[in-house]
Amino acid sequence: MGVKGQPDIIDIIEKKRLQWYGHVKRMPEERIPKLIMEWIPLERRKRGCSRKTWMEGVQAAMTTRNLEADQWRKRGMAFGFRKMVTAVVKQDR
Repeated sequence: MGVKGQPDIIDIIEKKRLQWYGHVKRMPEERIPKLIMEWIPLERRKRGCSRKTWMEGVQAAMTTRNLEADQWRKRGMAFGFRKMVTAVVKQDR
């Protein structure tokens, strides 16, 4: 919980990141956002402290909320991925 009962900014960012992940995963294979999200660069990163990738952030957010990687597929069920993420975020507070 953030200041004066407001949600923590980290929770908001992770929630939006998970919502975008579910949205992109449901896109057709030829859509550019999906192609970019699944693209793996050929070159290695420069030396030094490696930064966390966007996908690693998604996986970490899903792990902390006990979500499975393929739950975005179950969108057609009565309890959609977005509602599930929102419920888990509210539950964590």
